[in-house]
Amino acid sequence: MLKKRIIPCLDILNGRTVKGVNFVNLKDAGDPVELAKTYIERGADELVFLDITATIENRKALTGLVEKIAAQINIPFTVGGGINSVEDVENLIKAGADKISINSSAVRQPGLISEIASKFGSQCVVVAIDTKKTDAGWEVFINGGRTPMLPDTVAWAIEAQKLGAGEILLTSMDRDGTKDGFATYITAAVSRSVSIPVIASGGAGTMQHFRDVFFNTDCSAALAAGTFHFGLIDIRELKNYLRNENIDIR
Repeated sequence: MLKKRIIPCLDILNGRTVKGVNFVNLKDAGDPVELAKTYIERGADELVFLDITATIENRKALTGLVEKIAAQINIPFTVGGGINSVEDVENLIKAGADKISINSSAVRQPGLISEIASKFGSQCVVVAIDTKKTDAGWEVFINGGRTPMLPDTVAWAIEAQKLGAGEILLTSMDRDGTKDGFATYITAAVSRSVSIPVIASGGAGTMQHFRDVFFNTDCSAALAAGTFHFGLIDIRELKNYLRNENIDIR
């Protein structure tokens, strides 16, 4: 079994790291390059960079900033935001990304998953899924959580894997920024329905939340943003805690 991973996430707005609650009320969380350097020192296993308004603003991700961050880190680096073509992926990989994350474009153009996987390999393709519990079930949202698009999150994760995704980044919109704990029900449902790694995202607030999501689901990694950015949890201390809880962590 693969060792579990701890992944900080840099949500980027106008070149700065930001963090909100339920995808709104964004607050500045610092300089992304300095944060990236800090996370290297503290033992992060990977780093995710999401240009959160690129899709809404119909523009490409900030490749210059990607280059600056990539120059400072030596761990796998996933970049998402405004990716709509194989050419976009090529440019981000040249800028230093190891993997790319697609969300809205994957839902709108499912064939893009296969195109990217065919050219760069499935290990390069992370399909990000923003999910929310509604009266209809666990729905998939796009456009930065603004637009409900698909009625069944588990079905979409299974389809994404069939199309060539190498990993799923699953974010609970209801838990995002709340620090109330990960959405273990949907994380368990998705992670047990696919054979590719699933990253749990949304709701981390305590070390026990990480323990719970690893114990109660088959996710391969847990991601957090504000909890790390604002110093509520130190990654080194978190890893020691998880090891003491008999979780096989990197």
